[in-house]
Amino acid sequence: MVMAERALKISIIASDLSSSGAGRWQGAVRPFLLAQAFQRLGHSVEILGFADQAGGLPSAENLPIKVIPNADYPQFFGAARSLMSQIEGDVVVAYKPKPSSFGLALFYRLLYRLRKKCPVILDIDDWELSWHGGDSYRYGGSVWQLGRDILNPSGALRSPDNPLYLKWIERLISRADAVTLHTQFLQSRFGGSYVANGKDMDLFDPSRYDADQSRARYNLSNYKVLMFPGAPRPYKGVEDILQALEILNRSDYRLVIVGGSPYDHYDDDLFQKWGKWLIKLPKAPYEQMPEIVSAAHVIVVPQRDTPAAQAQFPLKLTDGMAMAKPVLATRVGDIPKILGNTGYLADSESPEQLAEQLSHIFQDLAAANQKGHQARARCADHYSITTMANQLQQVLAGLNL
Repeated sequence: MVMAERALKISIIASDLSSSGAGRWQGAVRPFLLAQAFQRLGHSVEILGFADQAGGLPSAENLPIKVIPNADYPQFFGAARSLMSQIEGDVVVAYKPKPSSFGLALFYRLLYRLRKKCPVILDIDDWELSWHGGDSYRYGGSVWQLGRDILNPSGALRSPDNPLYLKWIERLISRADAVTLHTQFLQSRFGGSYVANGKDMDLFDPSRYDADQSRARYNLSNYKVLMFPGAPRPYKGVEDILQALEILNRSDYRLVIVGGSPYDHYDDDLFQKWGKWLIKLPKAPYEQMPEIVSAAHVIVVPQRDTPAAQAQFPLKLTDGMAMAKPVLATRVGDIPKILGNTGYLADSESPEQLAEQLSHIFQDLAAANQKGHQARARCADHYSITTMANQLQQVLAGLNL
């Protein structure tokens, strides 16, 4: 890895640092991975963003985190001023093309362009409009509805990141000094430079954990453990795995969900219908996740083929790869490219194929585990924090700082 010629201060703006946003998994999610990669290059980093309550995220000794109380318009303007007054970086990285991150970064650059050069990097890890109908989204309100949405204290257009504003800000993406993203879908749509999600290969090191002891600790010793170490949502295909378990009808198979959904009651719905196959572990600190993942026999990533899934780089995929676990996933987006030949693939929304692959894995678990070790080597080569840092170094070099 090439270290930076001079140390910079990097300010990362993450619009949502709440427990249902980037604050949920902290070190496991994109802004914190970016921070680790920049630090690996010798730069200092701070993260700024909004949450319902200030002080919700503790700052680490080497990573200051500045949390500003969230607000809707018009109070949001005051919150935005507070955030911008605390930016110390030579470079601003806006996490997600949202008014509350990228919009603020562009405005900050405009304010300070006469005093200092402050390039803006936009990092895109989701297609935000995909949650609202994608390209087909239109604000359909009448003139009266428009007035209510603007003037009513609970009006939809009071939200800083309403989909109408998301649509507008996509038109400003070309104003960024650099754009980084992590999937071919996003790169085809927005251009920019590919920067993979890096994994801390020292933390996620299977030699540091005993799988049998981990299963015993979490009361999983009696089961063949399929693990989904993420937040269930319909497009993530958890129901397809559960249908596969119905097909196999093996009493010793269980799907373990870690943390559950912070967004809605979807996991409660799953338990009502599929409870006999499910075990839920509570949300755990990021540093505890490798031990939890070590308890799995197989990591499952059964994404459905939707625009939201195509745009994403499933972090649980490299959780399993780094921990040398057999990974069973679907042919969606970049997943086949990320796994290479080191995992097991099925078509999207095909419980029958998932069941067939699970049978294949458990019929020769030793061979599956060997494939898992190949996956760890691939992760180290292509999806480590070091690889991420090298890719970011090239982006910074292009800014001519």
